[in-house]
This record gives sequence, structure tokens and C-alpha cells, in this order.
Amino acid sequence: MFKPIKPFFTLLLMVSLAANVSAQGSLPVYLNEAKPIEQRIEDALSRMTLEEKVAMVHAQSKFSSAGVPRLGIPENWMTDGPHGIRAEVFWDEWDQAGWTNDSCIAFPALTCLAASWNKDMSALYGKVIGEEARYRNKNVLLGPGVNIYRTPLNGRNFEYMGEDPFLASKMVVPYIQGVQSNGVAACVKHFALNNQEIDRHTVNVTVDDRTLYEIYLPAFKAAVQEGHAWAIMGAYNKYKGQWACQNQFLLNDILRGEWNFDGVVVSDWGGVNDTKQAIYHGLDMEFGSWTDGLSKGASNAYDNYYLANPFLQLLKSGEVKEEEVNKKVRNILRLVFRTNMNTKRPYGSFGTEEHALAGRKIAQEGIVLLKNNDNTLPINLSRAKKIAVIGENAIKVMTVGGGSSSLKAKYEISPLDGIKNRIGKEAEVVFARGYVGEKPKAQDGLKTGDVEEKRSPEELTREALEVARTADFVVFVGGLNKNNGQDSEGNDRKSLGLPYNQDKLISALTKVNKNLAVVMISGNAVAMPWVNEVPSIVQGWYLGTEAGSALASVLVGDVNPSGKLPFTFPVKLDDNGAHKLGVYPGKGEQTYNEGIFVGYRWADKENIKPLFSFGHGLSYTSFEYGKVTADQKDMTADDNITFSVTVKNTGKREGQEVVQLYINDVKSSVPRPVKELKAFEKVSLKAGETKTVKFTIDKTALSFFDAAKHDWVAEAGDFKALIGASSTDIRQSVGFRLK
Repeated sequence: MFKPIKPFFTLLLMVSLAANVSAQGSLPVYLNEAKPIEQRIEDALSRMTLEEKVAMVHAQSKFSSAGVPRLGIPENWMTDGPHGIRAEVFWDEWDQAGWTNDSCIAFPALTCLAASWNKDMSALYGKVIGEEARYRNKNVLLGPGVNIYRTPLNGRNFEYMGEDPFLASKMVVPYIQGVQSNGVAACVKHFALNNQEIDRHTVNVTVDDRTLYEIYLPAFKAAVQEGHAWAIMGAYNKYKGQWACQNQFLLNDILRGEWNFDGVVVSDWGGVNDTKQAIYHGLDMEFGSWTDGLSKGASNAYDNYYLANPFLQLLKSGEVKEEEVNKKVRNILRLVFRTNMNTKRPYGSFGTEEHALAGRKIAQEGIVLLKNNDNTLPINLSRAKKIAVIGENAIKVMTVGGGSSSLKAKYEISPLDGIKNRIGKEAEVVFARGYVGEKPKAQDGLKTGDVEEKRSPEELTREALEVARTADFVVFVGGLNKNNGQDSEGNDRKSLGLPYNQDKLISALTKVNKNLAVVMISGNAVAMPWVNEVPSIVQGWYLGTEAGSALASVLVGDVNPSGKLPFTFPVKLDDNGAHKLGVYPGKGEQTYNEGIFVGYRWADKENIKPLFSFGHGLSYTSFEYGKVTADQKDMTADDNITFSVTVKNTGKREGQEVVQLYINDVKSSVPRPVKELKAFEKVSLKAGETKTVKFTIDKTALSFFDAAKHDWVAEAGDFKALIGASSTDIRQSVGFRLK
């Protein structure tokens, strides 16, 4: 049975209650926003029954948990992110509730945001998606995701921020701050080591402490200590034999103990597996599907969740002390006071043109120009009067599917429509599908928008080649999609290659028309056996509501591309450490034998030339780097050092360049990466303009994690600062010494 969303009515009750007691001159401390939040928490806690406390720590519906109506404490309402606000579903089912006013703006996938390498874009993203969540009365946004890109086969990589812990750390903080400025909690996920979808509910991850702290924890730490995230979501997998949602080491020792996290820990849906472990090992709120918990298969089984009646009975019997539930409720109350009991938070806005344009801007900054021989792009509209657009991804809906990131978007502009809208009056645009993928399963009742196709693959190929042969310019739009087994939750990809025989079609297109741009829509790296045949390649990501408009603006040069890859494109799977060592996917057990050598760290160590490097991205202009200088030759452990480099736009149009600083430890007592990203800055330059970029670092940029000492160590000795346009395009370097 469908039950209506009730936060508005609970809020009215809260206001009414406050007004009544205020009239009597005795406003309770918990309702007095002038009082310190910890006093308010203790006052509210003292007024609650044991049953009311337990009710707050587990779900009451698919996406909500109970408040305390008697006290005017509202429910908590979660919404799936991190790319848009999910459509309303029935109280106890995944199917859509059929609302007519819940169509959201779909924002670009987080791989695209990370590819912008622009912290301002991250802040904008957080602000606008937070406004959408707030308007819909959601006080917890289930995102962003910051799991590290360990393998290009991970089905959920498109939801994350790439392979580098430093880049992810810097990009996640403004996102969180933007969301929470709306009085909506960002719930950072999935903590931790959730780096594969295959066997995700049972796999036990084994990783050494140094790798854990250097690669897989930094973005979460930054989210907590710099972003001050109000919520964290646990992961499905096990670590040290304990499920991550009830994990002593991850949740109590690290998150609470080392990082002093004061927010709420939320389980992934159905991620709890034991009542006592959930009680003692750091979880605050249990959520799940109606088929999870101790009444598997029973509808509306929330009272039988591990932290529901089983928890209550242990408390009533005295086997578990009441302080254990109090710890959890304190964290939940802190969340409530920060969000839906904060009377000063803004009202938000939803589905607006402003939000759509913000999404377009983020998309434009994240699109990456991978290759552009002979300035094939931008399309010269004074010469190209007939443009062929080929490929199913030019018309495929990409806001639907992919798992929990699937959205009911207000609208989605396809690449074909975006190109037609932009150049339809200046050139003829013709379309050929070229290939057909399997029809995706409709998710949560959403329409996939797929166009039926009865022609054979051979007929589609013939049509595509004929259309391409007679065109002045060809844009092939292909890649992956959000079907199961591609970029989607719940499963990983089967191979690095493109599906649906796209490789064969692309190669055939190069033989009939050399004026060709290949646009890859994906959240993952793909193999490109045709890379040397194609003059121009664009990485397009999943770009959201304004996808086609953003892509068209780059193709015709209205926008100068400035995105850089947030992960390495390997030539083949064997060029990736987890695959070379044969440890992925690891059914049952997954050992991270590659250790700290993930992504470009592995490529550097093994002297492997990537297909496209981490940090790589071209522009329609060119940039020249001057000599890098350091403000001192030696630094101490208590000191800073500043590096300066001039960057000049030597082309004929304005553009943006991402200047990247990597650090090389010349000689170390432990194996270290050849280089590690430690700073970056996106700088805008007019044609002919020169700017000086400065990076200041301290010893943390020189440190590695010493597992024996359980501390970060910076060894005295020689280091190099490497300044470049990508991890393999190092333009300048300067040596310095740590005393």
C-alpha cells in the first residue's frame, strides 16, 4: 500500500508544539535553536521512550526512518543521488508512485565532474543538487561516491571520481559543502573498499594498511575532516572478515576514533547482516529492501530488521545496555537538528532552468578531447554542409538505468537533438543508427525511450556507411550504456572492448570518410583498436539533462574543451595491475596484490604506455609552460615550499588548462610511486595571455603511510616537483630537499 510522504505534516506538528510550549514560557531545550546542539540532543534523548529510540535507528519505508511525532521530531527522508533526485516510489516497493511533479534535473555523472578538475564546478554541482533535494523535502542525499577506480570493469565507476585519491579528495569537499549549505546532509559512499560489483554482498577484501590509508581512505577522510560530511554510507563487502556496515576497524577505530566523525552512519540498502555486530560496530541507521532483514520475503518487514525488534528485545532483557541505542540516536538527532529541524535552511528549488544550465556548464567543463589530429575538431560549419551522425548512443536515453543512479528526468537532450538544435540551420544533419544494443530492462517503472529496430546488423551497417560516404563530416556517437553488464550497479563489465560490434563499424567508417570524430559515451575506459585510424576522439561521459547541448557546443567550438581524464585508459586489461596479477574479481576473497600501484602509479612502475594517460586532455588552443622555480632549495618538516610556473596560451582562442603538480621521491626506504599528484589548478587564459601558477605544499605531500608506526612519515632526502599537462606529459621539474 502506498503511504504519502509526511515530513511537511511532521514539521507542522513540530512548529505547533513549539508554539504551545513557547506560549507557556517554557520552550524545551531541544526545540531551542539558540542552545548548543549537544544540549538539545541530550534533552531530546531524555524525553524519548525506548521504543521511540529503536524506531529511529531502522527504516520504516523504502527511503525513510521514523521521527518522534509526540515530540515534534520529524522523520528522515533519504533520496538516491548522486546525479539527481530520485522519483518517488511506493512506501514498500521499488516501483514509482506515479507522481506528476517529481521529474528532476539530471546532472552529469561524477566521472564527468572529476574530469572538470575544477573545484568551482564541484561547489556548483553540490549547491544545485542540494537545492533540488531540499525542495523535495529530502534531508539526506545518498551521495557523492568516492570509491577508487581500481579496474575499468567496475560497473559503478561512472558514479565515482576516478583513480587518484588526491583528485577525489579535492573534488568531493566542495560538493559536500554545496549540498549541506541547503540543510541537506551529503551521505558519502561506499565506506569502504567497494571497488567491484561482482560478488559485492559477500566478497572479503584483503588489503595492507599502507594501501588502505594511501589509496582507498583519503577521499573519505577529506569528506569527513574538510567537507564535514553529516553522513556516511557503509559498503556491502567485507573487510577483515566483517561486513563494512558493521565493521569495528572501519567505523569505530578509523571513522569515529581517528577522524572524529560526528555524523550518522547509514547502511547500504540490505547491507546489515547481524544484530549484535550492527549494535556494537558503528552503524547508526539500517535501511534495506522489503526483502531484506529477518523476514526475507515478507512485505513491510521493517519491524523485523536487525536493528528493530531484535534490538529492542535485547535492550528490554538487559543483555544490551540502553547506552548502545543512545549512541545511535544521538547521531541521528544531530543529523535532524542540522537538517530538517533547522528553521533557517533555505527552501530550495526544483527542476529549474538555472539548474539545467548549471548541469550543462559542468558537462562542458568535463568533456575531454582525447585526440584531434590536424584540428579535425571543431567542425568547420563554413565547409561542412552535410553532417552525418551515426551510432545508437546518439539517440539513447542515458538518464534511465544504471541502478540507484537511474532518474526520472524532466527532459534529456540526446546528442542527435543537441547537434540538430545547434547546427540545423547551418548544415543538413542526417542520422543512421549503425548498430543496436539489447533493449534495457525498464527500471522502477521508468520508460527507457529506446527506439525499436527491425533491420539486421548488416542493413544498419550498409546504411551507416552510405550516409557517411556522402557527408562532409561524420560524428560517431557510441560507447557503453547503462544496461546491466556495462555501466550499471549490480554487475561488472565482461571485457574492456566495446559491445555491439562497434569497433568493426568505426574502422569501416574511417575508410569512407576521413573527416570523422568519434564520441565515446561511457563512465569507464574502453579499448580502442581503431585509435590510430581515427583523427579525433571525444570522451563524452553521461552528461545528464543537457547532454546533447553540452556535447554539440564542444563539437562546433562554441566551448573550448578543457576536461582532463580522472583515470587511465589502458590499451588492454593486462596493463592494469589488478588484472595483470590475476586477482580480480576474486570470488569470495579479493586481495589487492597491486597495493598502492593503482592507475597511473602502476603504469609508471611497469613502464607501460597507456592508451590515454591520467590527467590527459586536449584543447582547441595550445599552452606553453615556462621554467618552474621553487622559493627555496631546502625545507624542514615544519615548513612549506612554493613552486611557480608560467603558462602561456600560444593559440588563437581563449582556453583553460589544468596545471598539475606531481611529487617524485628520489630515494626512499620503501617502494613508492614514480610520481603522485599533489596539487592542480585550472587556469583560464585568453589568446596570448600568460599567467603564473603557484603551488604551496608541506610535508604531507611528501609522506607515505608507515604501517608499523601507524602514522604518516616524510623521510629526509631529495625530491622532485614535476609540473605537467598530464601524468605522462611532464613539462618542467625542479629538485628540492627535505631536511
